[in-house]
Amino acid sequence: MTTKDLDYETFLAVDMRVGRILSVEPNAKARKPSYCLKIDFGPEIGVKASSAQIVDLYDEKDLRGRRVVAVVNFPPKRIAGFLSEVLVMGAPDAEGRVALLSVDGDVPLGARIF
Repeated sequence: MTTKDLDYETFLAVDMRVGRILSVEPNAKARKPSYCLKIDFGPEIGVKASSAQIVDLYDEKDLRGRRVVAVVNFPPKRIAGFLSEVLVMGAPDAEGRVALLSVDGDVPLGARIF
C-alpha cells in the first residue's frame, strides 16, 4: 500500500467526531461476528447507529459508555440487515483484530477530530 499527499481541505472533508456508545447488540445476520451499536454524538448530530466488527477484543458490557471516534458524514449503508449510519474508527492489531480509536479525558460528545 502506498500513501498520497493530502491537503488540509481534503482532510477536513472527513467529519470525525467523538461519541459515546449507548447500546450494544450482536448482529446475528452478519457473516463476520459484529455488534450493532447506538452512539450518542451530542445535540448537534444526535444518536447514530453503526455496525462494527470488534467482537474479538470487546465484550458488550465493556463497550457501553465508552467514548469512540467515528466518521459521521459517510452515506448510510445496510450491513447484514442493519442500517449503519457512521463508521467507528479502529486499527488492526498484529492478529488482525480491530482495536478502537478513543480519546483521553472528558471530551465533549460531538467534538470534531482535526
